[in-house]
Amino acid sequence: MKFDYFEHVSFAATVCDKEGIVLYQNACSIERNGNVIGQNLYGCHNPRSAAMIKDMIAHGGSNTYQVIKHGQLRLIHQTPWYEEATGEVAGLIELSIAMPDNCPTYNRDKKE
Repeated sequence: MKFDYFEHVSFAATVCDKEGIVLYQNACSIERNGNVIGQNLYGCHNPRSAAMIKDMIAHGGSNTYQVIKHGQLRLIHQTPWYEEATGEVAGLIELSIAMPDNCPTYNRDKKE
């Protein structure tokens, strides 16, 4: 049984291959960004962002930051996904999560 875990969540999920071609968007991503499946994501990123994406794909790094878009604070996390057979980077997954205005931070290292 195939279950698309990203289809039933409240955040946007977008997946590209190592050339930057969008392979997948969940419904939230399509609603926010339009359907860009089959398009190259470098066309919607500035040169600095495109260089960062290429570096993550080349070296397997991740990137996390916050952005305000359409008046909403969002947490963006970009991370590679890997070919199962070879373990090589196959592309990136980007998650875009709406953040509440007063998002609490809990220190799980601190003993209370």
